[in-house]
Amino acid sequence: MFGSPQKEIDVSSGGYEAFKLSYEISPVILVNGIANLIPGQMLPIVALTEAASFTQGLLQGPSVPNLDQFFAHWKPVGGSTLVAQEIGMFPFANQAVAANAVIAQPLNVSMLMMCPVQQEAGYTSKLATLTVLKQTLAQHNSAGGTYTVVTPMQIYTNCLLLKVTDVSSGESKQVQYELQFDFLQPLIQINQLAQVYNSLMAKMAGGLPTPQIPTWSGPSATFGNALPQAAGGVIPSVSNNLGSMAGSVSQGAGANQFGFVA
Repeated sequence: MFGSPQKEIDVSSGGYEAFKLSYEISPVILVNGIANLIPGQMLPIVALTEAASFTQGLLQGPSVPNLDQFFAHWKPVGGSTLVAQEIGMFPFANQAVAANAVIAQPLNVSMLMMCPVQQEAGYTSKLATLTVLKQTLAQHNSAGGTYTVVTPMQIYTNCLLLKVTDVSSGESKQVQYELQFDFLQPLIQINQLAQVYNSLMAKMAGGLPTPQIPTWSGPSATFGNALPQAAGGVIPSVSNNLGSMAGSVSQGAGANQFGFVA
C-alpha cells in the first residue's frame, strides 16, 4: 500500500528543519553574477530576503531562528517540466526513424514566493526588502548570472530568470503578498548539446552507408554482361563513321545549297 500524500510529518525532527530550509526558505541560489566574489560563487536568496533579520541578529547576539517567522516562504508551481522534446510533423519511414527525429527543448520551472506581512509596521520593512531584492536580481541578471532552483522533484541548474509576476489573489486582505518567479533552463551544457544530436543526426553527419547493388544470376546476368561488350563494339564504330561523314562534308561542301560558304 502506497503512503498517503496527507501523511503528517514529525515537525520536531531535525530532518524536517533541513527540508524546510532547503525547499521552503531558500530554494533559489544565485550563481556567478554578483556572487563572483563569494567563495563557491553561490549566494542563497535567503541572504537577500533576510538581510535585515541577519543584521538584527548580529546586534542582539546568537539565537535559534524560527523558520516560520522568515520573510519569504517558497513552493513550486504546478506545470514545471522534467522532459521536453519536439518531434517533426513530416511522415517518417518507420518507428525507429520517428523515435530518433526528436530534439530536446529547454525546461521551465516556476516558484511561488509568499511574503505576507507578519507583524505590525511590517509594510515598511517589506517595501525595503523587496526593493533591495529587485535591484539585486536586476544587477545579477545584467552581470550574466544564473540560478539554481531546488525542488523536491528535481534540481534545476544553470537557469535564467524570465520574469517575476504578482499573482496575489483576493483571498486575503493583504495585497502583493505572492510573487511568481519563472525560470528557464536552456541548453547550455556540452553534454546537453551532444544529446540534441541523436543517433539519426550522428548517422547523417557521419555519412549514411550506401547499400550495395544486388547481383543477379541467370539469363539476365548473361545479357547484362554482354551489353558492355556489345556497346563497346558498336558504339565506337558509329562514332567513327559519324566523324568521317562530318569531315567529308566540311572538306567538299564549299558552298552549300543555300549559297553560303561553309
